[in-house]
Amino acid sequence: MRVFCASLATETNTFSPLRTDFSDFQQSFYAQPGEHPKTPTLCSAVFPALRRRAQSNEIELIEGTATWAEPGGLLNKETWVRLKWEVLDQVTAALPLDGVILGLHGAMIAEGCLDCEGELIEAIREIVGPDTVIGASFDPHSHLSRKRVVNADIITVFKEFPHTDFVEAGEACVDLTLRTIKGEIHPVTSVFDVRMLDVLPTNQQPMRGFVDRMKRMEIEGEVLSVSVIHGFMAGDSPDLGAKIVVLTDNDQPKADRIARSLGAELFSFRGQTKPDYLSPADALAQAQRATHGPVVVADVWDNPGGGVAGDSTLILEEAIAQNLSSMAFGTIWDPMAVRLCHAAGEGAVFDLRFGGKTSALAGNPIDARVTVVRNERNAVQSFGASVVPMGDCSVIRLGGIEVVLNSNRSQAFSPDLFTNLGVDISKRKVLVVKSTNHFHGAFSDVASEIIYAAVEGPYPNDPTKTHYENLSRPIWPIVKNPHKEVAE
Repeated sequence: MRVFCASLATETNTFSPLRTDFSDFQQSFYAQPGEHPKTPTLCSAVFPALRRRAQSNEIELIEGTATWAEPGGLLNKETWVRLKWEVLDQVTAALPLDGVILGLHGAMIAEGCLDCEGELIEAIREIVGPDTVIGASFDPHSHLSRKRVVNADIITVFKEFPHTDFVEAGEACVDLTLRTIKGEIHPVTSVFDVRMLDVLPTNQQPMRGFVDRMKRMEIEGEVLSVSVIHGFMAGDSPDLGAKIVVLTDNDQPKADRIARSLGAELFSFRGQTKPDYLSPADALAQAQRATHGPVVVADVWDNPGGGVAGDSTLILEEAIAQNLSSMAFGTIWDPMAVRLCHAAGEGAVFDLRFGGKTSALAGNPIDARVTVVRNERNAVQSFGASVVPMGDCSVIRLGGIEVVLNSNRSQAFSPDLFTNLGVDISKRKVLVVKSTNHFHGAFSDVASEIIYAAVEGPYPNDPTKTHYENLSRPIWPIVKNPHKEVAE
């Protein structure tokens, strides 16, 4: 069996003040054919899974490009055309193929293209023909279009948020695609449009039980695969919103019935799934009342993983106003400030302006006399089995607060964000991180308490107030009862 794989991925916040081009892919992760590392990245777990199959002589593997850009603003047309044709030319050169397996995110939007992944899969289908099996793995914070469903035989989606199972989703995509090529299964797909847009963390109820039940359905053989697309509220897509995806072995009525049942149940959760969000002042005050630390305070909306800059100073301003100490803050994206700290050297004490550069909604720049505690070239943090680049970093101290400054935008995934830079988190009362929920998997092991702080800023976190130009379907909460409107 000849199988080709590639991975093109980013998450596009169409409301972000940022813009994305090829340099963002180069800075985050760009591997030409054969150069993918042994460890997976969030959207390229299909590569190591396929390499294991190739090493056992089960398949002949042809690797294409694998690349990922940290979530950001609209992708420029030149970069999208370049990356798309890079992969399409690789597919053409690899013919004939029994299978194509793609590691995608699913929320990429470019100038002139609202459905990048759908356009890519459709173009690959035109090249390989109807008999080649195409599998794709997606992030749940994506937009599932009909174009993707029609042209892909296998669709798998990370089930967990935080995405602790991205490797398993990639492996499932590989397994189901290869079994289809061998004729062991004949998958059919059903998609139910839940017509809902909400934050759906799976580390708490009701989503915890919902996901556990989906997993049991797969284990017990009731379905080949079942997934939830959560949707990505910061992407202006006509396919915005939650959807259920069910794959069965040649049983379309069963797939339709299960997708419809699960979709109705998920819709019943609307408005009940978010964590409790506090104001910055209340979040920090609650953290200070804790008997011991570290207490983790999540700045959920200035999250680089949602495509914003990650340089908001609003919570830091509040901490300074409250004269807090014993705090570590990670991170503030400011390449210029990092450069100045590296030039000054460790131990230097000088006046530094940092943060608050990319948006009028992200707070003011901080002007302070700081001490450079640590400088590090090419710093990294971990996200499960994946290594996440943070670029050159600096740790600065102002009063009793240590701040990690990074030059590659990245949300907080793991405590080694701090410990790799010499910050002893066991001696800090409060850790402030910028992440909506991906921090939870690793930080929950060390946190005495986790608090979610909602700061209004550049991220469009309320769909009822967001001006979507490309959304024409009724979805909750923009429409109170979208299914009734569709029925009428």
